[in-house]
Amino acid sequence: MRVIGEDGSQLGIMPVADALKAAYDRDLDLVNISPNATPPVCKIMNYGKYRFEQSKKEKEVRKNQKIIEIKEIRLGLGIDVHDFETKGNQAIKFLKSGNKVKVSIRFRGRELGHPEIGLDTMTRFAAYCEEFANVEKAAKMEGRNMLMFLAPKAAK
Repeated sequence: MRVIGEDGSQLGIMPVADALKAAYDRDLDLVNISPNATPPVCKIMNYGKYRFEQSKKEKEVRKNQKIIEIKEIRLGLGIDVHDFETKGNQAIKFLKSGNKVKVSIRFRGRELGHPEIGLDTMTRFAAYCEEFANVEKAAKMEGRNMLMFLAPKAAK
């Protein structure tokens, strides 16, 4: 088995018993790095310290990760101008913070007979947010609801 020292130096090819003795003399562990190589490669190291450093690196990566949430904005079919702008500004705030936005319109009663009005409202909403968002999934009827998904534009 090929043995590598704790400082990365090559100790050469030696039997398993000699490699274990060398690791034991240094009060370290013998870790099999590449078992499929010929001959297998082992390294003398402090395995507990190595695992601790790996877990610290993983925590650091998770800490820097941005979790994207899906925020929902519900519109009405007969939404007025000011309400529309308020909902649009709220969606823009969500998009600026890096979240996706799900825009939905619930059709009630006779409103189901006029999906084109809902489609028009969704189109206006997408145009209102187009500076900050891309339409990820276009407006589409799903049962009594019309749904559209907006994703934030990539920062330049």
